Amino acid sequence: MKAMVRTAAIATALAMALAGCGDGAPGATAEKDEAPPANLTPGQYEVTSEIVTLASTDKTTPATKLKQGDTAVVKACVAKDGTPDPALFAEAGDTCEATSSYISNGRMSIQLKCQRPGKSGQVMPTFDGKYTLDGFSGDAQGLTYFVADGDYRYTAEVTARRIGDCPAR
Repeated sequence: MKAMVRTAAIATALAMALAGCGDGAPGATAEKDEAPPANLTPGQYEVTSEIVTLASTDKTTPATKLKQGDTAVVKACVAKDGTPDPALFAEAGDTCEATSSYISNGRMSIQLKCQRPGKSGQVMPTFDGKYTLDGFSGDAQGLTYFVADGDYRYTAEVTARRIGDCPAR
């Protein structure tokens, strides 16, 4: 009986060590030990977005140059106060403003309202993800509300890395 109890105690201790539980147990990762930054690191970022899905919502041809499976790369800046340029999350050529954002302690959620040249109506992209000192990643979604044909919805996987300081203006 004592052997079974001792074996169970050893198995429990081993399981906790492998799971990284307990007081300083081996297996704890640096990610768990390192607190996320309070805000995005200022600087220039290179953002890669892969279009996972793209579909018409009005049974017409989507009013975008993007296609499912495309990869878009954008470079834009995060300001000194940690505010990202909306261009980091928008389709090329759109003019956008943030309508809501939450960026704190490693998590970020951003909603934009965009205008597309030549189209009456709006493009409404969102981004939800996580960030570290040198980049961010997450999922983007968007839906259009055009007056005429061309409405669509999309989802994208987004990764970004800080590539340096912002260019002087």
